[in-house]
Amino acid sequence: MYRKFLNARSPLRLLEKGLHGGLGRGNLGAVVAGHGVGKTPFLVGVALDEMLRGGHVLHVALDESLQHVRDHYDTVFADLASTSHLEHEAEVHADVDRHRSIRCYPRERFDVSRLREAVALEVEAGARPDLIVVEGFDVSKREEVEALRSFARELDAEVWLSVAIQEEKVAGIPKALDGVADLVSVILALEPGDGVMHLRALKDHDNPDLSELHVALDPRTLLLVRA
Repeated sequence: MYRKFLNARSPLRLLEKGLHGGLGRGNLGAVVAGHGVGKTPFLVGVALDEMLRGGHVLHVALDESLQHVRDHYDTVFADLASTSHLEHEAEVHADVDRHRSIRCYPRERFDVSRLREAVALEVEAGARPDLIVVEGFDVSKREEVEALRSFARELDAEVWLSVAIQEEKVAGIPKALDGVADLVSVILALEPGDGVMHLRALKDHDNPDLSELHVALDPRTLLLVRA
């Protein structure tokens, strides 16, 4: 029931048709957007997709509050529940919450070793992450990105990152990723359009044809626009 409930609105359903089945375990993915465009709601949608299929998610936010992240989850879930006429909404919401952990750190005190510590605690509690979201990770340090990719492979988990740029329109792979783009398997651009948000692929593993990897999203929840 959960998978059917989410499939109709998750942007991953359409992107997976072109992204060779999606990001894939052991790989790094990144969503690139201007400040305030919607990277957090998009990544929350990615996380909800995993949780509603029974997977465990660890969401790491740097320089953000726990309540800020929770509010995004509540907003996206409420939209899914209302537009899908979900029965037993409270029970489903509680079940989803049990599949998610949120950890917040000051940016200057976070690195891959801290992430390893957090994951070790999750594993000890019986909630080994299938997907990790890290908002605000410093992608300028190649050794840290290499360590993160190695950890993703070791854990056999998908890892999604957010990358902020100054411009609203994303011309191509940003300079922030110049030195590490080879370590990131999938790079997505999120940018505002006419009443919608546009999501398109800047990198899809080793696929050179990116022409059809784009979808339109609801500007509030970053879920697929309702038909």
